[in-house]
Amino acid sequence: MPRHAERLLFALACMALVGNTPDPMAGPIASPTEVGAGQEQMTVHSPGIHNAVLRQGDGVMVPYAIWVPQGYSAGKPVPLVLALHFGGEPHGAGRSMLQLLVRPALGELGAIVVAPDSIAGRWDSSQNEAAVSALLSAVEHTYSIDPRRRVVMGFSMGGAGTWYWGEKHPERFSAAIPIAGRPSGPASSWRLPVFAIHSRDDQVVPIGPTVERIAELKARGLNAQLLEVQGISHYETNRFAPSLQKAVPWLLEVWKTAP
Repeated sequence: MPRHAERLLFALACMALVGNTPDPMAGPIASPTEVGAGQEQMTVHSPGIHNAVLRQGDGVMVPYAIWVPQGYSAGKPVPLVLALHFGGEPHGAGRSMLQLLVRPALGELGAIVVAPDSIAGRWDSSQNEAAVSALLSAVEHTYSIDPRRRVVMGFSMGGAGTWYWGEKHPERFSAAIPIAGRPSGPASSWRLPVFAIHSRDDQVVPIGPTVERIAELKARGLNAQLLEVQGISHYETNRFAPSLQKAVPWLLEVWKTAP
């Protein structure tokens, strides 16, 4: 199947799952003028899922979705999850990522989850790297975040982005959870605890490189786990939610020992 056709099928599947379904936790779409150029402070949202736009100092707009947990209080630091979406049409993909996968699986963490929309293709592009870095800094300046409990995760293109961000910016996270993503960068430079999730029936991103990478990291004595699933094809994003939920006990143990 041509790559453009695969992307279209993926987008249609996501639209069918979330496009016309009312979301009782949905927040309003925020105006780009909420965040001024050169500022790192953003609007503090009420609990629920909200759409917003961050204006970088160079004027570039970074659309994102953010999930603020029930009971959030500035006096009590909470975990932070950076959720990187799949490939295809980027408009609204961050919110789709939250609804399809993150909210069903990670609700018990009580974390603030930020899910940017890609502004320039893959998550390792220079534009996306600058945008995601600015967004993380803004969230950390605006909300009360526990620096020992920050995780990067993502699916498909976002899974590959998780491997990239975990390897390039380990100081920003305490753990990584790549799902259906191809590892990148040298295994020798990886140092974060990682819980990879991959289907043996993935027809787009074969599981082999992930199996090999986890084995390499384990051989170095790192906390590297692989959850292999069966019977799920690459584009069935929502069906990975139960597997992602199984990463929660592991993540809580990692956070107990985080420096």
